[in-house]
Amino acid sequence: MGVLNVEKPAFMAEEDLNIFEEAVGRFFDEHAPEQRTAKWREDGVVERAMWTEAAEAGLSCLSIPEEYGGMGGDYRHEVVLMEQLGKKGVDGFGLSLHNAIVAHYILQYGSEEQKRRWLPRMATCELVSAIAMTEPGAGSDLQGVRTTARLDGNQYVINGSKTFITNGQTANLIVVVAKTDPAQGARGTSLLVVETDGAEGFERGRNLDKLGQEAADTSELFFNDVRVPTANLLGGDEGQGFFQLMGQLPQERLNIAVQAIAQIERALALTIDYVKQRQAFGKKIIDFQNTQFVLAECKTEATVARVFVNHCIEQHLAGKLDAATASMAKYWLTDLENKIIDRCLQLFGGFGYMNEYPISRMYRDSRVQRIYGGANEIMKVLIARTL
Repeated sequence: MGVLNVEKPAFMAEEDLNIFEEAVGRFFDEHAPEQRTAKWREDGVVERAMWTEAAEAGLSCLSIPEEYGGMGGDYRHEVVLMEQLGKKGVDGFGLSLHNAIVAHYILQYGSEEQKRRWLPRMATCELVSAIAMTEPGAGSDLQGVRTTARLDGNQYVINGSKTFITNGQTANLIVVVAKTDPAQGARGTSLLVVETDGAEGFERGRNLDKLGQEAADTSELFFNDVRVPTANLLGGDEGQGFFQLMGQLPQERLNIAVQAIAQIERALALTIDYVKQRQAFGKKIIDFQNTQFVLAECKTEATVARVFVNHCIEQHLAGKLDAATASMAKYWLTDLENKIIDRCLQLFGGFGYMNEYPISRMYRDSRVQRIYGGANEIMKVLIARTL
């Protein structure tokens, strides 16, 4: 059961999932040791070879049907992957975004031709994907997107810029949020798929220098008269982009909650191990009542969080997870993640402030969880609308 005394729910405890979980854990032990992940942080990007290795191990497009080259699993397999990424400390590897976000835009909204064109190459990681929503002047306000896609014969001409794009230096398939009819507001928004290899007018800007998540290539992207065929309009109908985004955001926000609970459990495990070994004033840190009370509170809150996340996963598998509940999971889990990691770092004392200790990196990495996927303040607005 790990650091929390919460049994796996029945839907996550099937034998094949347990076998898969062990295999994923072994893969990261072998392919993402500390020496290699440290190099990724130093370089600001996960090397492309890691994507190929993950695909060869069957970790790409886990919940995409086999007929489109995927592994034929479901969201539970994505959960296992996300949790193992967190627990093994494989920070900054954007495979879950590729798998559980971008691939599902294509699966849910793409035409049959589009699915057969892109998904098999995503499964092999010949195509590594990103989604370009955020702009310098439009973050959580997706209706404020200014990138345009103008119809010109049998092509769209894309102009605009994006920022904070995960996988931005690596991706060669990017789903771009653009206005096909700026006069229509949200109803004029569409999703265009850009294959960047050889695309004239497409430029990658800086690999952004961030507070944390150093191994993640988070980038600026520029589209200067980038031409794509009309066949690259996701779903084939203009003006559906905003609704497509709204349809997938609950899963994206649940993904963030799953990542948050994995980080919470890792932080607690690391801290409990540390305070049982570290001594001060002639006794172990765990023997001080303050340490016991802090960790008792953290474990209690983490247990509540794990039960809630499991509930949300079960609801999502049944097709019942609504946007408000997903927003609750996203905001509350990430707030708690930051709170618990902060309290854990305090128990490490000065060592917690040193970059060589994972808790220090987790402290930095966790901060963005309250921002991306929709800022937590926006989550509260969405929840409040249900009152």
